[in-house]
Amino acid sequence: MRPNLVPSIEEPLTRQFEQYLGLPSKTRPVTLAEARNILTKIERATGVKPALIYATFVPPSLAANQATTVSEPSRNPDIKTQNSEYQLEVVLVTGEGEPIRRLITGATREKVLKVVQQFQSEVTNAQSGHDYEAPGRQLYQWLLAPVEAEIKARGIQNLSFIMDSGLRSLPIAALYDGQQFLVEKYSLGLMPSLSLITDTNYKSLKGLQVLAMGAAQFQEKKPLPAVPVELSVITPTLWQGKSFLNDRFTLANLKAQRQEQPFGLIHLATHANFRAGAPGNSYIEFWDTKLQLDHLSELGWSNPAVELLVLSACKTALGDQQAELGFAGLAVQAGVKSAIASLWSVSDEGTLALMTQLYQQLKVSPIKAEALRQAQIAMIKGQVSLKEGKLFTGKETVPLPSELAKLGTRNLTHPYFWAGFTLIGSPW
Repeated sequence: MRPNLVPSIEEPLTRQFEQYLGLPSKTRPVTLAEARNILTKIERATGVKPALIYATFVPPSLAANQATTVSEPSRNPDIKTQNSEYQLEVVLVTGEGEPIRRLITGATREKVLKVVQQFQSEVTNAQSGHDYEAPGRQLYQWLLAPVEAEIKARGIQNLSFIMDSGLRSLPIAALYDGQQFLVEKYSLGLMPSLSLITDTNYKSLKGLQVLAMGAAQFQEKKPLPAVPVELSVITPTLWQGKSFLNDRFTLANLKAQRQEQPFGLIHLATHANFRAGAPGNSYIEFWDTKLQLDHLSELGWSNPAVELLVLSACKTALGDQQAELGFAGLAVQAGVKSAIASLWSVSDEGTLALMTQLYQQLKVSPIKAEALRQAQIAMIKGQVSLKEGKLFTGKETVPLPSELAKLGTRNLTHPYFWAGFTLIGSPW
């Protein structure tokens, strides 16, 4: 296997994010040796064995040269320059052993993205029954099956996906093998590129405090009646920290609170929108203003470091290349190590259920991705439920506001309620 394989995949992906996000530096792509070292170091620190899965579309000429020693001349992840006949290539990189490289015969860009669109359509419709299973299974066959024997043989427990245009808004947790969802087998994450993850060291969240802020009412957007409950459950019930609601959820107050205390977790329960076009078109809604994504870096969240940013009510223009770049690049843009956000507007009650589970799991899970995985599994298995005006989560029973209590009993097992939540940046 050629040593330049990883940099040749990393470099164009990294450049694409740098260009879109307006990042100042030209980041050097990581080498295979550096990638292996990062993965080995994480395993030693956490006991969790991680791997990277690259899923990109390559021109037929590159595919034909797989076994040769030529350079990688024409990897280009820009969707505008990609031919519909480019073929899917999956590369598995682990801490030990050679990378596994598989060209997926017949999986052209046009064919794969058509199934992605179908899958997204079914998963985001809570009334679709099990119609998501067929496209979810096909995507599993393309993205996981070709390397799964090696994943199992190497004892991998955590998968970070680094993907091409058109694949970044794929709800990978809901990929389906015919019996189980992917998240039931591995903890998962989405990276823009490994080269852009500036802090790959593991740090425990224990001892860190959360700054939880949000709004229940909005001038132009639908209300989020579960937000007051969400904030009160997160802190002080499940985590140490401070919370601010509605008119105290201002940009000025966020900055002031962070200056006063170096909160390691920031939770924003509000509308956020990843839209087409420049990063300035995407925003997080505060009580008094919209914070555009291209101003996120001005908040100084890299010093002192924010370990985890949670946006609990997001919406992404699914399938749009620029919206995907904003979503997958969220942690990098915000200057945080990891972020959790949702690909679509999940129901208020579904968000409350998952967030309650997430903070319970963050206290006990070895890595952040495992906490999200356990929260999603609890919903898949029906261990979280809404009935009799209350949210039941196993450990917590949370009274619901009247707007949600009147919904009666609600089944939250469909992927619509949990699959959109994605861990972005470092999953560790």
